[in-house]
Amino acid sequence: MLNTISEEKGTLKSRLTATLIAAAVALVICVAAYIMMLMRISNMHIVFPLALGLSFLLIVYMALWTLGANERYRRLSVILKRCYLICFAIGVVWFIIMQAFIISGSRTDGADADVIIVLGAGLRNGAPSLVLAARLDTTVEYLRVNGDIPVIVTGGLGQGETITEAEAMFRYLVARGIDESLIWKEDKSTRTHENIAFSRSLMEEKGLDVSSIKVAVVSNEFHLYRAKLIAEKAGLDVSGIAADTIGLHRRVLYHFREAFSLMREFMS
Repeated sequence: MLNTISEEKGTLKSRLTATLIAAAVALVICVAAYIMMLMRISNMHIVFPLALGLSFLLIVYMALWTLGANERYRRLSVILKRCYLICFAIGVVWFIIMQAFIISGSRTDGADADVIIVLGAGLRNGAPSLVLAARLDTTVEYLRVNGDIPVIVTGGLGQGETITEAEAMFRYLVARGIDESLIWKEDKSTRTHENIAFSRSLMEEKGLDVSSIKVAVVSNEFHLYRAKLIAEKAGLDVSGIAADTIGLHRRVLYHFREAFSLMREFMS
């Protein structure tokens, strides 16, 4: 009997130690990611919430694992772990479904557009980020093939920036030979819903009948499905032009975040 109690205490102590070490490591990783996010290091705005979420899942599971070392709470631990695993499995299935939607809308279908809307994606030291540059390069390629079409560059002033995304996008396109008279700047928006809504208002200000024109939205492949969904809700006849995301790690991170954004869009 004494040996059993001693073994139980030893197991509980070792599991508690492992849980505390894991929690400490997770805390250090999350704090480091947060600091790097504040320093505006590339992709840390995605890595930080990802690290936070995974740390939470790990610590909860290890806490339940530690609880199971105590004979008094072993049954409760088993029940809670089963609930945890069921919820985790539901989350995985949900994530796969969201990715299926994202992938289904990740291809270009924007032929014969009357107006192009290029969605903003952040600046780095006043210049387009890699993600945004990919969208702008894709726009240049599209215009060279399809001729002169009005282009709306959309995006307001980001934190720590001295020019708007729209202005940086305008300069980028002009430097690559796009006629500046064809580039319309929408420089107030801060998120995709505003990108679309304010661009629609701008088209109306320019005298276009938005109910009778075809609009092509330019975005990266991971974002295109949701962008078109938002544009359709805004009453636009919309198609998509997909820009490739450079770097496998970057594509994985953005696909991961987009699943949560798409879920919120479905729920809104």
